[in-house]
Amino acid sequence: MWEKRSFKARTLGSILPTVTQPAMRRNNGAAVRLLLDWPDIVGTALARETVPRRLSAGTLTVACSGPVAMELQHLAPQLIERINAHCGPNRTGPLFAQEQALVVRLKILQDATVAQPARPSPQAPPAPVTLPDMADGPLRDVLARLGGHVRHRRASARNKI
Repeated sequence: MWEKRSFKARTLGSILPTVTQPAMRRNNGAAVRLLLDWPDIVGTALARETVPRRLSAGTLTVACSGPVAMELQHLAPQLIERINAHCGPNRTGPLFAQEQALVVRLKILQDATVAQPARPSPQAPPAPVTLPDMADGPLRDVLARLGGHVRHRRASARNKI
């Protein structure tokens, strides 16, 4: 009826894999990087007409305006190659059996609300925030850029009021 529990002290290392394994399996970090860097990956003209919606089991769902769907269908192999080159393969290690591509196929959805009017691009990308307490590495770089984008959006939202 009741499960016996042990209240002995355990190391964090023995508990951590059971907690992090489901999160690592989802590749959330790669999906966030894909969303943030979408204009850099596909180019500004195509980024205005497309929006990545979901990344699941190697399938990237991309919403686009009607006329762009056929162009995306023809560019699919090149886009998949560029996405995988930009974001890198899935993580490897004890939690993952083998290295595999992040995106294997594209699923294209037509959505008329995706097309955005051409906006003038900002003069320079937002300045990244400084993270003095964090060790150098790719995670620090991505978080600093994300912080810069958030700060820039908040400042522009305040200016609109």
